[in-house]
Amino acid sequence: MAAVGLLLAGCNPGGEGVRSEGSATSTPVPPKGPVSSSSPSPSSTADYKKVDAVQLLKDDPKVGAFVKKSLAKPCAADEYPVEVTYASLTGGKSPDVIVNVMTCADSVGIGSYVYRKHSGAKHGYDNVYTNEQPSVSAGVNKGELEVSKQTYDTGDKVCCPSGEDVMPYRWSGGRFVEHHGYHTDYSKTTVDGATPDGGTGSEG
Repeated sequence: MAAVGLLLAGCNPGGEGVRSEGSATSTPVPPKGPVSSSSPSPSSTADYKKVDAVQLLKDDPKVGAFVKKSLAKPCAADEYPVEVTYASLTGGKSPDVIVNVMTCADSVGIGSYVYRKHSGAKHGYDNVYTNEQPSVSAGVNKGELEVSKQTYDTGDKVCCPSGEDVMPYRWSGGRFVEHHGYHTDYSKTTVDGATPDGGTGSEG
């Protein structure tokens, strides 16, 4: 059961200006769109202000109905399936807010969002990134937004995806621009040589 986490599951945040509240082969993915060589200067998150992420999502017209429905009530007690990270991604004076929403039953990501502080917006934040593809998760790597999405082949169980797409984003021209993404195929053999379905892994 997913709960309000302090670290993003499946992500390894890197770089500075981050505060969290939770054998493979790689195939390069062509970069999309123009990318600026300059990156926002990271600022400290020491003075970050905690936000009500659930209310922020409920009030956001960019958040899909399915995600809002999943936030209609807590998974248990007062715990919602939401993880929040505060990090400097857009060069603003205040830390940006990364929010991940998961299912209560199996903790599969169903929505990732980035909010940028803006005094003119409702609750003081603008939605500057939205991704509601199944199994999505957003985090921070070396001061940049990094979005991952697990991929499944026919017959894969929810627990055992076949691979992962990772898309790094830089803040450029008032928006996030994807660059140098990559795909990883997971090994189907466990440490003891057995496949996840109980079979025996092939040699080689």
